[in-house]
Order: sequence, then C-alpha cells, then structure tokens
Amino acid sequence: MKKLICTVLAVAVLFIGMTTAADPVNATVETQGISTTTGVVVMGTMTNSETAVMTASTMDLRDNPPLGAFNFPLYPEFVWPGNDPNNVWALYVGGVSIPERQATMSYTESVLADNGYTEFNEMQSMDTSNKVVNQDNFRSTGQFDYVSFDDAMGRATTSESLLLDLVSQGSLAADRFICPFATGDQGFIPPYCNVYEMGSSFTGSQVSEITQANTNFIAKSADVPTEAAYTVSLSGTGSAAAWINTHVMEGRTGRYYWNGYPNGWISFWNYDMNTGDSWLGVPAGGGWLQSVDLVYKEKTTASGAIEAFSKSMAIQDGVRRL
Repeated sequence: MKKLICTVLAVAVLFIGMTTAADPVNATVETQGISTTTGVVVMGTMTNSETAVMTASTMDLRDNPPLGAFNFPLYPEFVWPGNDPNNVWALYVGGVSIPERQATMSYTESVLADNGYTEFNEMQSMDTSNKVVNQDNFRSTGQFDYVSFDDAMGRATTSESLLLDLVSQGSLAADRFICPFATGDQGFIPPYCNVYEMGSSFTGSQVSEITQANTNFIAKSADVPTEAAYTVSLSGTGSAAAWINTHVMEGRTGRYYWNGYPNGWISFWNYDMNTGDSWLGVPAGGGWLQSVDLVYKEKTTASGAIEAFSKSMAIQDGVRRL
C-alpha cells in the first residue's frame, strides 16, 4: 500500500498592524562568514552531524538574564526596588538603562546510514553581517539518497531542526526605521518574546530526500523582517515526520511619561494592571501591555511505502512585512 502526503504550510506573523512584531538585532562592527560543502558516495556506513548555535544582542550577552541594565553609578539615589528596563528607560548622564534585544538561532542535523548504498551532498553557510529581506544569516541545503543491503538489515536515520528565539524590551521607532512612514506604536516598537521551531525526521530502509533550512535575524533597521523557513521533500520506505512549533507573545505601548531631557527617564505605565513608576506614585513593575499570546503546533507523519512526502513552512515576523 502506498501513501501520498503533500502538505504546504505558510505562517506569517504580524499582529495588530504596526503595533507589534520583531525588531532584528543589528550586526557588530566585525562580522564572520562560514561555509562548508560536503559530498559522499559510499557502500557501507556513513554518518554526518552538525550543530550551529548563535546568540546576538544589542548589548552584553554575558549579563543576561535579565535583559538590559538599570544602573546609576553616579546617581545611586535614583535606583529603587522594582524598577528595571522593562519599566523605565533612563537618560541620566552616567546612568545606564537601555532597552535590549536578543536573538538566538539553533540548527542541528544528524544522519546515520548503515549497511547500504549512500549518496550525500550538502551546503551550509552562516554570515553574521546585516541582511536584507531576500538574504539569509544561515542556510542549509541537503540531498540524501540511501538503499539498504537486503542481506544486512541496513537502515538510515535522519533528523533536522531549526529554531529561532527572539526577545526584546522594546525600542525607539525613530532609531530603527528607514521608512519615513513607519512610526511604530506611540513612537515605540513594543516588547516581544517569540520562538519558532521546525524540522523533520526519517527512519527506514530506503529514501530519496531533499531538505532546506534558512533564517535571517540580523539587519541594520527594523524595516527588514526576521524570517525562518524549512522545506522537506522525500520518498522511500519507512517512517517520516515534519513539524512546526511556535509561541508568540507580543506587546503594546500603554501609557508613558517623559521626565526631563536630556537628563531624565521614560516610564511606561500598564494602566490595565496599574503598574508603572513608583517615583510618580504609580506602583513599579512591567509597564508594557502584553496583547498577543499565540501557540501554534503542527506535525505530519507517514509510515510505509511513501510515494511522496512534502512539507514547506515559512515564518516572517516584522513590523514591516512584504
């Protein structure tokens, strides 16, 4: 019995117009580029494993968590319990309270082909420089063909996963947009905490498989949306699976106070939960409003003589989307 599975999934994440969504991390002054090409043709056993993890931040990674800092070495009297960059952005000379954004991507792949004929080709590339919407910070393309030896109980097992984790305390829209018509939400890009994971797996006695994974999350301005995509297409005999898991939490700007310039601070007030700025007599706490909480999961499986198995997943998360 043959089974035909063909699934295409596209998830585009942008909630409530211009008020939400991700602001990518900008590149450091020095950038890196890594690329590899692999080709194997073998009768016998082959293994391949890869792991890539990258975390990028607009501030210092070494003191996270929490994001950012609320530190006044010259003005200790302005530090009071309960205030943090989620609630107050300081502008004092000698003080530090800067909103921080952090992005983490992770990619893993594992291939084991035992007692059979194998053809394996793969290209990987990673680039930490600023990208535009049609370019990638990470890309992997692989082709895998395997047929087991009938008298040796051969088997092939593959697994691949791509993850993108985005988090921010918010940012000033005027500092992050090139487009003159992009104003954000009351002049701010609100906080967010979004994570996306997608991938596939296969185990069986024969397979012909092509996969592609790509993502971009480093850009000079918020005009470029962050993206993650994964595609798998295969046929063979065995068990196949492909999946996507997402959890999106997006914010809004409630109310804020501008207290002095250039020396002063911005205080955000969540009027729904009555949390804001203790200096102004409003109880301290998280001043932003969480306005979206979305969980999406999908998984497709097939087992047996698989004539066709195809799944394509794509996410675009940004204040300005195409």
